[in-house]
Amino acid sequence: MKRRRRSETPFRRFIPNLVTIFGLCVGLLSVRAGLEGRYAAALYLIIVAVFLDAADGKVARFLKAESEFGAELDTLSDFFNFGIAPTFLIYNVIFSGTDYARSGWFCVLVLTVCCALRLARFNVALTDSEPTEKKPDYFVGVPAPALACLALMPMLFWMEDWSFFQRHQNVTVLYLIGVGLLAVSTLPTFSIKHLKIKREHQFFVLLLSVGLIMCLVVFPWRTMIIGNFLYLASIPVSVWMAGRPLPAL
Repeated sequence: MKRRRRSETPFRRFIPNLVTIFGLCVGLLSVRAGLEGRYAAALYLIIVAVFLDAADGKVARFLKAESEFGAELDTLSDFFNFGIAPTFLIYNVIFSGTDYARSGWFCVLVLTVCCALRLARFNVALTDSEPTEKKPDYFVGVPAPALACLALMPMLFWMEDWSFFQRHQNVTVLYLIGVGLLAVSTLPTFSIKHLKIKREHQFFVLLLSVGLIMCLVVFPWRTMIIGNFLYLASIPVSVWMAGRPLPAL
């Protein structure tokens, strides 16, 4: 009688999931920092979560360790890090204790629900065998990490002592609801991971990336504000260009 072969799984298949779990822990730390009044630390931790979210997928593809379990875990982590953690900060800093507390609570609920719907639609698209009209070079709607960065715009203004969003909280409510609707929209938005760079431009793009990282370290809030405005301005361009492939830089 043959001995049953023991099932074994290589450790490399667990590495992307560990990165995802680490990202989830970072999101939890962000909520804790926000509750303790350490708002700068909370924002930094959400930025770290954005980079970790980009990293876990890259690691999974590099190690050839993609799995349905990893995809589901990544979705749950994204929902907490980008649909819940930012709303804690926004409500506590911008709306709590003001005349717009109820309206503010409503708009952060809209943000959270839209993030959940966007991620659920993404999961369904992964398992859907029927052909769709999705363009390979574009996202459908605003992805969850970009949603979080856009939603944090009032917080970024507050960190720079710019009081626009606090003085005009009705505008803040409309802005946050609009950001949530962008996430569940079907508008094509640029996907950087499909961008192709010509060999002669690679060094320039590398220098530009290094400069961006340096600005993010030295002037984090202003850099994110400028990045948010550029991203919003890119949406009409991506809609216009959706009928053609992204050009190589």
